[in-house]
Amino acid sequence: MSELPYYAPAGNEIALFEAAWRERLPVLLKGPTGCGKTRFVAHMAARLGRPLYTVACHDDLTAADLVGRHLIGDGGTWWSDGPLTRAVREGAICYLDEVVEARKDTTVVLHPLTDDRRILPIERTGETLAAPAEFMLVVSYNPGYQNLLKGLKPSTRQRFVAMAFDYPDAAREREILMREAGIDAGLAERLVRLGHGLRALKDHDLDEGASTRLLIYAATLMRAGLAPRAACRAALIEPLTDDTATLLALQEVVDVAFPG
Repeated sequence: MSELPYYAPAGNEIALFEAAWRERLPVLLKGPTGCGKTRFVAHMAARLGRPLYTVACHDDLTAADLVGRHLIGDGGTWWSDGPLTRAVREGAICYLDEVVEARKDTTVVLHPLTDDRRILPIERTGETLAAPAEFMLVVSYNPGYQNLLKGLKPSTRQRFVAMAFDYPDAAREREILMREAGIDAGLAERLVRLGHGLRALKDHDLDEGASTRLLIYAATLMRAGLAPRAACRAALIEPLTDDTATLLALQEVVDVAFPG
């Protein structure tokens, strides 16, 4: 078996995911941007030995984008499976990232796969695919971005086993930075403290705190030779806001963490 994608567990999420897969239950992951949801799914797919189809959901995502459509070419017309259909046929894991970004009429196509029927009707071909035991549907979203127009309907939410994710604790985040970016423990500690300082500004000046992903980016730039302040500016400040006053406030936090 090839090496598993690195993932540092926070609790019993691995055992819970494996139990859900064995019992053919769909899973909902919820948590802030960049906290490890996508890496966790990649880790679990490799751990279970299943192919993984990942779909980044957006406003224009249609049911046909998931299920498939007829294509026209020189040889005539043929059917092309979408990622959801391919996952069902292959007994793979299908991961819909930020599912609340998809249109409501698109997510309805998931309903027959998320109850005891576990089927995927394909209206355009007349097929009804029965999902094999190995198939699993996983969706994720960021609760911090929910509003009246973008949120999972109760009729959809209650079809899933839900798992809550958050940023790692300090010790685990240090471990992640050292492993992912190849930096030493001292630098990892300073970045973790900086990350906590920036997250403290959430709900005050920021819509979203500095993610573990962004800390990894900053650490990677530093390992590549960029000065710490420049690395933090590019990876931790500019991605978080466009507001001039907030940029200055974030820079002050960085200057405290990396003086001189």
